[in-house]
Formats: sequence, C-alpha cells, structure tokens
Amino acid sequence: PLEPTLDWIGKKFTKSADIAAANTRVLKAGHAFGETAEFFEEAYTVEPAEMAPGLYRAMTGNRALAWGLLAAAERSKVPIVYGAYPITPASGVLEELAMHKRFRIRTIQAEDEIAAVTAAIGAAFGGAIGVTCSSGPGIALKGEGIGLAVTAELPLVILNIQRAGPSTGMPTKTEQADLMQALYGRNSESPVVVLAPATPGDCFYIAYEAVRIAAKYMVPVIVLSDGFLANGSEPWLIPDPTTLPPLDVQFRTEKEGFFPYLRDPATLSRPWVRPGTPGLEHRIGGIEKQDVTGNISYDPDNHDHMVKTRAEKVRRVAQEIPPTTINGPATGDLLVVGWGGTYGSITAAVERAQAAGLSVASVHLRHLNPLPPDLGHILREYRKVMVPEINSGQLVRVLRAEYLVDAVGFNRVRGLPLASEEIVEAIHQLIGSTS
Repeated sequence: PLEPTLDWIGKKFTKSADIAAANTRVLKAGHAFGETAEFFEEAYTVEPAEMAPGLYRAMTGNRALAWGLLAAAERSKVPIVYGAYPITPASGVLEELAMHKRFRIRTIQAEDEIAAVTAAIGAAFGGAIGVTCSSGPGIALKGEGIGLAVTAELPLVILNIQRAGPSTGMPTKTEQADLMQALYGRNSESPVVVLAPATPGDCFYIAYEAVRIAAKYMVPVIVLSDGFLANGSEPWLIPDPTTLPPLDVQFRTEKEGFFPYLRDPATLSRPWVRPGTPGLEHRIGGIEKQDVTGNISYDPDNHDHMVKTRAEKVRRVAQEIPPTTINGPATGDLLVVGWGGTYGSITAAVERAQAAGLSVASVHLRHLNPLPPDLGHILREYRKVMVPEINSGQLVRVLRAEYLVDAVGFNRVRGLPLASEEIVEAIHQLIGSTS
C-alpha cells in the first residue's frame, strides 16, 4: 500500500505543499508504471507474516548481543566490564556498548587481545561481570587468559563473532569453524560452557543466558556468533524485562566457615567474594589450588580431583537446558541437526522437504557444551542424521564421538551462508539412499 509513504511525505513536507505534491505525483506515477509495464512474466504476493503482537524494531546480531549484556547488568544489579580490541566483525558490539555507559556498563578498548581478556578477568575478580569479545584470531590469543579464568573459576563471558579463516582469512565473510577451538582450544583440560545463537534476535537471549550461567556456576562461557548473524537483521519483538529469567548474584560476605573453594552442592560453584571483604582474603591465580582451602597444591590426587570437578561443573549446566524442540515428526527417516547461523537455511529446507512428503525433521542446538540431555535419545529415533555446517565437519564429529551415531556432514566453506536449495537436494539424496 502507498498510504504509509504518502502519510510520511505529507508530514515531512508540511511547510512545503508544492514539494509534497510533487513527491506524491512521482510516487504514484512510478507505482502505476510498475503495475502496468509488464516487464515480469511472473508476479508474487508477499502475505503478512504471522507475528506476535507487540513493539518491534530492526535488530542486528551484534546490537542484540550488546543489549543482552545491558539487560543482564540491569537485572543482576552487577556492573559489566567489557574489554575488547577492535576486529571485524566483532567491533560493532564494543561500539554499541560504548553508547550506553549510563547503564552498568564500562567499556575498555584495550591495546591488544591479551590485555582485553585479562582486563575482563580482573574485573570478574573485582566483583563485576567480565566480558571480552573478538573473532577467531583474537580468541586464539586469548586462550591462555581463558584458561586462567577456568582454573580461577571466575565468571567470564567470551563472545566470538566467527569469520572465515585461518589467520586473517576473509575478515568480512562468515564462517562457523571455531567450534573445536571453543571446545578444546586451550592447553590441558580447560572445559568451558559453549552457547550459540540461532538468529540475530536470539543473540540477545544467548548473551543474557551466558551471563546468567557464568555467574551461577562461576565458569567461563563462550558464545559463538558469526558474521552472518552479526550483520544480519530481523524484526525483533522487544521483550518485557520481567519475563527474563532471574539473574540473582550473591557475593559471599559471611566470614564464618569461609573457604575460597567451598562448593555449592548443586552447581559446584565456589563463592564469589569482592576483594577487600573483611576476613575473606584468599589466594587466586593460575597455579593449581587445593579444593576447599584454595591453598597452592602440587598433590597428584588433588589435581586429578580438581580436573574432574571443573569438568563436572560444566556438565551440570545441562540441568539448565530446556527440552529440545523438534521441527517435524518425533521419529522418521532423517534428522537434520544444526547450530548457529544456519538456522534459517535448515528450517526452510526441512519444511520444503516435509511439504514434499518426506519423513524429515530438524533440531537446532543453542547449547554446544554441555549438549542437551535429551539429544542422544532424539538422535536414535531417526534412521539417518545430517549436520549442515559452514566448516569441514566439526559438530558432526562431536555427535559421532558422543553418541556413536552414523551422522553425516553437509559442509560448504565458501565464506557464504548455506543455501536452503542445496540442503533440500542433500536431504533428497540422503533419504533416497536409505530407501
């Protein structure tokens, strides 16, 4: 309809009736020409989208990550210290946060990636929520710092806006080839929680969830976004803040019975203590600690115990993961498993295949470490499993190793989002090979 544009012209040129009339005539003439020229043999009608009522705004992935951090700071009443070094395509998060310092946000543009992550770690020790952000090359440089946060058991959020690599690679092109880096890219046994948003708007909720998990479990959390999500945009329903999950942060102040590695029985998290709290002084650093006391320890059995405890703490995050949503039948010939920015392509492809009568379904993982508790059962309900990824096959290896399922990959590493048409073709070929 022309009415919204005509109304805008009338308001824009209220004091210039001649200009308003000229623009109106040009708009109507152009519209009439397009309607009658018959340049196209086919015509398409775009039906109104089925969307929940409410206030929407255009939202990019990077802005959504920033807003999710803002919401977490406001909800928890704990400041966020954001340390970052500019890098494509992650710089937009720093730029967005720097505009909102009236909230509980402090941004630091550091001199390098190591300074950025250690500033965030220092902030976490000081009683703030430490956040750092980069792309693949910068995350590699942050690796030792992330390991420090693992052994010190501090709440640190690491945002990785993935891009095509290796090395400098193609900075402006998307990729999702940093999953193995997120899972294993540090020395020794250094487990962290790994999350991945599915859409630009979902970046908001993933950032909020990352802060919540980091603070509750006293553990680093890596968020794997990508260039496609970072710069992509979608209509985003602005949420009611009261509907967001609680984010209650408790700092230890009681001296009686305090030990720095005394653990919560449910989460295995250690107490979070602000420096200077009377009577709660304790050691911290990268050298192995004795459980409970926090004393430096080279005891073999204690080290074995601490390695297993840190891993178990990450595994217990699985109790936070909701039941996995299945797009399609609960059993069938093929399950398509995706993660990250492939959500739109996979969903469109699977729904086209379903419309063609194929027995196919999809699940999209937002929790990559730990994986959803019900995922193993779901995978075994299908004859075949396919995993489309913009890498050489990373999640598919994880699924094969974890669940011993004969999953196959659909992999394109071209710096471009996956095309739904190619996924549809792969679905037909794979189902055809099972019949």
